[in-house]
Amino acid sequence: MGLLFLYSASQENVETIVKQSLFVVFGLILMFILSQIEPDFYKNNALLFLIISIALILLTMAFGKEVNGAKRWLDLGFFTLQSSEIVKITLPVFLAAYLYNKPLPISLLNTFISMIVIIIIVNLVRIQPDLGTSLVIFIAGLYILFLAGLSWRFIGASFTILILSIPFIWNNFLEPFQRQRILTLLDPTADPYGSGWNITQSKIAIGSGGIQGKGYGSGSQAHLNFLPETETDFIFAVIAEEFGFIGACILMFTFFFIILRCFYLAVNARDRFCRLTIGGLSLLFISTIFINLAMVVGIIPVVGMPLPFISKGGSSLLSFYIAFGIIISMATHKKLMQK
Repeated sequence: MGLLFLYSASQENVETIVKQSLFVVFGLILMFILSQIEPDFYKNNALLFLIISIALILLTMAFGKEVNGAKRWLDLGFFTLQSSEIVKITLPVFLAAYLYNKPLPISLLNTFISMIVIIIIVNLVRIQPDLGTSLVIFIAGLYILFLAGLSWRFIGASFTILILSIPFIWNNFLEPFQRQRILTLLDPTADPYGSGWNITQSKIAIGSGGIQGKGYGSGSQAHLNFLPETETDFIFAVIAEEFGFIGACILMFTFFFIILRCFYLAVNARDRFCRLTIGGLSLLFISTIFINLAMVVGIIPVVGMPLPFISKGGSSLLSFYIAFGIIISMATHKKLMQK
């Protein structure tokens, strides 16, 4: 489905489809290999994986390829790696390995150690700058803490502190263009031909699709270049315009089926580590979908977030193949134990 949608969104660019197809094939092979590995391997080497992914981020900051003022990509010659896409998988696995054998509810010390690790990694990604991925990484870490048995008292206190810290975060952590995106969310019509252009054109594309859509390759917003980033962040707007409400629902039901299956595997996992890992990676998948869709329809600011398995981009695609390879490993090896 991703390749089908991408072919239209890329203005029928064959080179883009060939390149994405190579990532799909490689990702499927990688997912199959990872699914054959015992879950204990991931648990015992979780810290090593996290250290490697942090090292990749530091290498990106030092030697990365700069695009539009952001250093997010590490040029490996044959492949440009977005290192933050790897750490969003290794962090939940590490936290699951660290917390799986801790007594419930998890202690303040273990919570503090986990939060320090999460905040360090989030800030490394944020200064690239990459607000969207840093937000997803932060959420992924919090999911594991919540599933591991985080105290509701701690959750309430943290939420209160976060609300009170909004002015400080606004003035000290957000770049000027990120603040502008938030202001644009509140009133896209304030600058319709500038900062409000993306979200305005996205809404027009989605609304004009109607029930059945305009037809494959016939979306005016995408093919007349009104809609920006059609291959990546705003590809859902292309899908809604060309396939309409029905096509969008088919895609959503596909995602929904995958999510339900993941939750089933999490509930029936063989041990607490597997349960935490499957649950955390599944919720990460959901969050990425939600942020992309919410961004495209104007519920949240534009943060730059690809739609999993649909948008163009090798790093994002491979990261989710890695995540599902780990999930499948924990599902299949449980069946082997039962036999």
